[in-house]
Amino acid sequence: MCGIVGFNGKNKAVDILLDGLSKLEYRGYDSVGIAIKEKDIEIYKAKGKIVNLKEKIKDKELNGTCGIGHTRWATHGEPSEKNAHPHISNDGNVTLVHNGIIENYQELIEKLHKHGYTFYSDTDTEVLANLIDYYYKKYKMGPIDAINRTMVRVRGSYAIVVMFKEYPDELWVAKKDSPMIIGESKDGMYAASDVPAILKYTNTVYYINDMEAACLKKNKVVFYDLNGDVIKKESKKIDWDISSAEKEGYEHFMIKEIHEQPGVIEKTIHSFINDNKIVFNNIDRDELKKIDEVYIVACGSAYHVGVCAGYIIEDLSRVSVKVDIASEFRYRNPIFRKNEFVIIISQSGETADSLAALREAKKMGAKTLAVVNVVGSSIAREADYVLYTLAGPEIAVATTKAFSTQLIVMYLFAIELSRAKKQIKATEYKELIEEIKLLPDKTKYILDNEVKNIQKIGDKLSTFQDAFYIGRRLDYAIALEGSLKLKEVSYIHSEAYAAGELKHGTISLIEENTPVIGIISQEDIYEKTISNLVEVKSRGGYILTISPKKIDISKVSNYEIHIPETYKYFYPSLIVIPLQLLSYYISVSRGVDVDKPRNLAKSVTVE
Repeated sequence: MCGIVGFNGKNKAVDILLDGLSKLEYRGYDSVGIAIKEKDIEIYKAKGKIVNLKEKIKDKELNGTCGIGHTRWATHGEPSEKNAHPHISNDGNVTLVHNGIIENYQELIEKLHKHGYTFYSDTDTEVLANLIDYYYKKYKMGPIDAINRTMVRVRGSYAIVVMFKEYPDELWVAKKDSPMIIGESKDGMYAASDVPAILKYTNTVYYINDMEAACLKKNKVVFYDLNGDVIKKESKKIDWDISSAEKEGYEHFMIKEIHEQPGVIEKTIHSFINDNKIVFNNIDRDELKKIDEVYIVACGSAYHVGVCAGYIIEDLSRVSVKVDIASEFRYRNPIFRKNEFVIIISQSGETADSLAALREAKKMGAKTLAVVNVVGSSIAREADYVLYTLAGPEIAVATTKAFSTQLIVMYLFAIELSRAKKQIKATEYKELIEEIKLLPDKTKYILDNEVKNIQKIGDKLSTFQDAFYIGRRLDYAIALEGSLKLKEVSYIHSEAYAAGELKHGTISLIEENTPVIGIISQEDIYEKTISNLVEVKSRGGYILTISPKKIDISKVSNYEIHIPETYKYFYPSLIVIPLQLLSYYISVSRGVDVDKPRNLAKSVTVE
């Protein structure tokens, strides 16, 4: 959840560190700090935003070409300058930044107290600095031995970048269960917790695995295993356009990323469709034939993709589907049979609970599929199969284009599974593919024709404190995402309900002008949802509906948003566009920091 940037090379480190940290602001943070190797290692910290740190160092002459930086999200200890990273060992021998949580830090503090170490902060990170220093001095075998012994001794999750006073031209990196990449360019070596931090400087990266370490010199990186032996790794190219990580004239990243959806949807579709056939190069077709039951496991918006996909997979392939929240799945001792197939959906590919769920599924013998946006991420590397969404970098905390591309991948998986199970005819297979290929233009139509209408509705609804979203079947599934989006970025309390559940208690909350967003796309059951909306309206509810024009609900709605027609399974891709726009414009009207809503982080890499 925090942000890490490290640089060792030819150029001034301070500029690269501050620029990289600014690219990671979307991850959420409450303090910031840097360490630069000048004559000695100089550390500067500030509570609050990066601009506060810039103000503090504006008159400093910082020319060092080796340094580390960090944006902190408080876990152990309040947001403060003393708790901000980097942290140092007692005599300044070790300086480091850390993402993650050290679970046995109290035990380690007691051990280090016995050896004369003291602590100035309330963080678990300071323990790491002193523990590395302890092993460094006890065994006198250099940085790699000290880091490896620390990794064995520590319980929890971490990604660390370490500077040693006696090795002034090196940065050392290690990780377990927290993301970290290493970048390489002609100007030097980079370490970062996420790609956007270094994309401006290089798209050549290395992925470091859990319980591995690396030494970043000025012009190369050397990797080590837990025994201290050198290991070889191949670099990878990140196929992301740097412009995707810039606003390019938009007021916020969120609205920019909403408008990018037609393009990334089309790109994702064409990455899997060749000659009007779905091609999953790395999934064994025979494996699909054997599937008896599917688990879909995810968190947040990715979970809502899973709920949508569950309806579609069951209906198309007649394979049973269970959709689980990752943080519950890993602890509830799920029952696996012989031919279970577990799908893990994650934008970052580093979501802590989803990664743990993946490992639990593999431990129990299930085949696993990752649907992720980041090439080489932990979930992508550890799953048996992987399907990549092509959303590019997503900077706003509230997901939009990653969600939409995840939906596309799950549509394609549902169709291909149905084909493998011989549940659809060749004609229907062709029709479904043809309709999916029309989705980019249909999403663009909404963005071209409904924005002003939605902006007007957003201004109207921005003063309310509660809202309800209702729908049935797939409409209910996408209502979950609409409700979450509103909560995330506007701070309006919102709930989503299956429309039939409204009268089982919740309707008692409907008062005069309570906003109720009705989603109506499923033709065979739309009349039942309309009946529910009529009940709401009779109790004073303020009704907004989202539907294709052919469903006439003008007598019920106070406001209507219309979407193009599509095949019944694919309506979530069209409905989500006005839901995202509505949340965005309500939030703008309320003066909320849309890209960085309070208390939220983009990638949740700790439990």
